[in-house]
Amino acid sequence: MTTTTAPTAPRVLPDRVAATSPHVSLRGTISQTLTMAWRATKKMRRNPEQFFDVTLQPILFTAMFAFIFGGAISGDVASYLPLMIPGILAQTALTTSMATGVQLREDMDKGVFDRFKSLPIARIAPLAGPMVADLLRYTIAATITFGMGILMGYRPGGGVLGVLAGGLLVVIAGWSLAWAFTWVGTVARSAQSVQGISMMIMFPLTFLSNAFVPVETLPDWLAAFVRVNPVSHVVSAVRDLANTATVSAEVGWALLGCAVVVAIFAPLSVRSYQRKM
Repeated sequence: MTTTTAPTAPRVLPDRVAATSPHVSLRGTISQTLTMAWRATKKMRRNPEQFFDVTLQPILFTAMFAFIFGGAISGDVASYLPLMIPGILAQTALTTSMATGVQLREDMDKGVFDRFKSLPIARIAPLAGPMVADLLRYTIAATITFGMGILMGYRPGGGVLGVLAGGLLVVIAGWSLAWAFTWVGTVARSAQSVQGISMMIMFPLTFLSNAFVPVETLPDWLAAFVRVNPVSHVVSAVRDLANTATVSAEVGWALLGCAVVVAIFAPLSVRSYQRKM
């Protein structure tokens, strides 16, 4: 008489990805984010063309807008510069933050982020790291824009402190807006589509604002939109800081708008990134 033994259940191997994805402390998250920022900085050094938009664009747009629109809007270039320079700063910050989403999508398409999913790191670190590195690009753009304006005759009445405060506000605004474009980078299917969607966002926010023309010269229906446009608050705040060293209500509205953008799009970006993983 033969006896049969019940088949043994196959051994279930532990999920390596799950096993290497513990909850990360705040200190660990910051450390990992800075590590990813260092990686992004090294990538910038090896690809210096990433600095073209923050070095050449402020020079080109400052000269072009000043000489084309200065006489028509303010009577002469010198009178137009206090109005225009904060607008160029906002436009450059938007363009720079738009590149964040495009580069993120390129890295995801190349499979770079597939290597991160097996690492015991915070899920926000691969997203926030490059954005921290981009603070360097925002600072370069703001410095060159102010420098170009001063070469053309711009004399900010706010002095050094006002200029520094205005530049810092632009850096904060660019960093916060980069979260919106980061979310676009996680949901779009290709880098080309990220760029196309981002351009459709950037142009209305920039040109339907008070960046280059006074609000009083616009039709009532358009002026109503311009006054609630968050870019308009950033531009007005930078003007108050750089031109008069005034910490006005516009500064508060601009910072509040930046906080709202981060509060909305940072969680959306992380959630969408996790789904892609």
